[in-house]
Amino acid sequence: MGTLLGMAVRARKRGPMHALTQANVTMTHGVAQDFRGRPGDRQVTVLTREGWQAACQEIAADLPWLTRRANLYIEGLNLHESVGQQLQIGTMQLLITRETDPCNRMQEAHNNLFEALAKEWRGGVCCRVIQDGLIHVGDRVEIINGY
Repeated sequence: MGTLLGMAVRARKRGPMHALTQANVTMTHGVAQDFRGRPGDRQVTVLTREGWQAACQEIAADLPWLTRRANLYIEGLNLHESVGQQLQIGTMQLLITRETDPCNRMQEAHNNLFEALAKEWRGGVCCRVIQDGLIHVGDRVEIINGY
């Protein structure tokens, strides 16, 4: 069992991340207000606190999780090699479609962050919304049966 620690969206490519305390997540728009929310295998991105902290520890930096530019920030679940599994947060469900590869923005954010995130799925996972729902920071997160 895990916990939803944070949510964030951006209105445009390379735009600043805006933290949220609640969000409507739908199959047609992903996390409401996020420019990447169109249907597809990278509709919503999920980052674990454990993976983020391991990457930050490796580069000896204390960076805010928003630096990673993920939509959802969770703790308490291991998402390593989790393709095909489903995450449930409240009534909302996500299908994990692939590992989130770090982008060049991570190298711009901090020296060696790209390399640190590329190990052991530390950069998180990409997901597709399979059940709409309103989610809140503090909601329980769990892995449920896969496809």
